Amino acid sequence: MKKDCRQQWWKDAKYGLFIHWGLYSQLAGSYQGKQTSSLGEWIMKHFNIPVADYEKIACDFNPTGFNADEWVELAKDAGMEYIVITAKHHDGFAMYHSKCSKYNIVDATPFGRDPIAELAVSCKREGIRLCFYYSQAQDWHEPNGLGYGTPNEEKDFDEYLQNKCKPQLKELLTQYGDVGLIWFDTPQTMSFEQSKEVKDYVKSIQPDCIVSGRIGNTLGEYMSTGDNQIPILPYDGDWEVPATLNDTWGYKSFDNNWKSPEQVLRLLFKVNGRGGNYLLNVGPDDKGVIPQGSVNILREVGHFVRANGRAIYATQPVWGYPYEADNYYMTSTKNHLYIHVLKGSNIGGLMLSSPIKNVTMLADGAPVEYSQSFAPTSGQGHVRCRLPESRGELCRTVDFELETETPQFGSLDNL
Repeated sequence: MKKDCRQQWWKDAKYGLFIHWGLYSQLAGSYQGKQTSSLGEWIMKHFNIPVADYEKIACDFNPTGFNADEWVELAKDAGMEYIVITAKHHDGFAMYHSKCSKYNIVDATPFGRDPIAELAVSCKREGIRLCFYYSQAQDWHEPNGLGYGTPNEEKDFDEYLQNKCKPQLKELLTQYGDVGLIWFDTPQTMSFEQSKEVKDYVKSIQPDCIVSGRIGNTLGEYMSTGDNQIPILPYDGDWEVPATLNDTWGYKSFDNNWKSPEQVLRLLFKVNGRGGNYLLNVGPDDKGVIPQGSVNILREVGHFVRANGRAIYATQPVWGYPYEADNYYMTSTKNHLYIHVLKGSNIGGLMLSSPIKNVTMLADGAPVEYSQSFAPTSGQGHVRCRLPESRGELCRTVDFELETETPQFGSLDNL
């Protein structure tokens, strides 16, 4: 089913920052001397930690290193357009000042501050859209929340829905200004009627707030793929890939399996070139500090993204080229075709269905030598290019300005 979120800012953004941060960050992937093989934010369930014992973690959770301005600055440096932060994950702990549950970062921890409120101020000032992850179905702290303890079918889910889920959504949608989207997750056994009730409730408070694909029952306004899963071909509609920088979402002190900046760029190009948004995650530690490994990668990728933004933001997929190529990727806008050429590669020739007006390097406008032969009768033309000498960049983007609107792609050789 084709999805249309109807919000142009999201369609144009293409690249966002996911932040998984909560009580699980305090454990850093270990409990009672054992390291979890699961995701950092799933440690409560992986080790079957009793609710009363997990609650005690809050007594030591004091992220004095948290700085909202630094987080937002990192997102901007990375070239990201929006932030999605875990307001409440499956463990049921609210990372903002919730009035309907004392199980929150202000009332239950020595930190005593509302980081979401501070982020809202920084995001508004810097022009970054603030969005919230909210676990609408799984809540391992609540007796009637799904996913933990008593089997789901024996729970009064509607009690949880009416007395915690919807009241907390109201808080998030009324206390922090305009919210870009609510990123729901793992609907489990929620019925169509329950998912629709949640979606309609969000829209009744903020009609322009986007509801993510994981609300369940095909009710989301865009398609959210599986974690780190990229469609093989362009998807006809709005979609997003949630992705990790290492092997976890929530912080694990021993997970240093970082993707390289080049790998991140390749993945960003794959997603954008097939028409999607790339939502890339960081997991701050118990002090509220984003790991330096994440920071270094995002900033290096950001140098390229900010210099070549016209080939990333508000772009469209290019239909018909070899999508599994590993040394070049393509995006387009009206009258422009962009080819991202990975380090160590070059462009030989390509077939296009439009005459070319000009070819330049996008980052600095340097002219590119080219020749073209175009046959109006066939509607195809052959173009050959000679790129300037490479200076060892991670990637170079070539801007083909076309005489007509973006073409169907023919073929490309000698890369």
